[in-house]
Amino acid sequence: MTQYIYPQNLKATANLWLWSLRDFAIICIGLLISALALTQIHLIVPLALTAAYAFLSIRLEEITVLDYVRYAGKFLLFSQQEYVWRCEE
Repeated sequence: MTQYIYPQNLKATANLWLWSLRDFAIICIGLLISALALTQIHLIVPLALTAAYAFLSIRLEEITVLDYVRYAGKFLLFSQQEYVWRCEE
């Protein structure tokens, strides 16, 4: 059996810079559509949506920015926090 050194014997997901290949392809297609919309109908909304998706899909160490925001929101907003204050004498 052949052993490959990179990436983890070819079992890891393929990444291109900060994005997975799927996200990078979606961003490129979004940028093409955004450029077309900007030049033809002067609409900047698709470019803003593509930039937001590009930011939220940045992947560092197998977690995306969107996953981090979800975990932070779940912890800070939707889970019960309990604080106990005691006076030490």
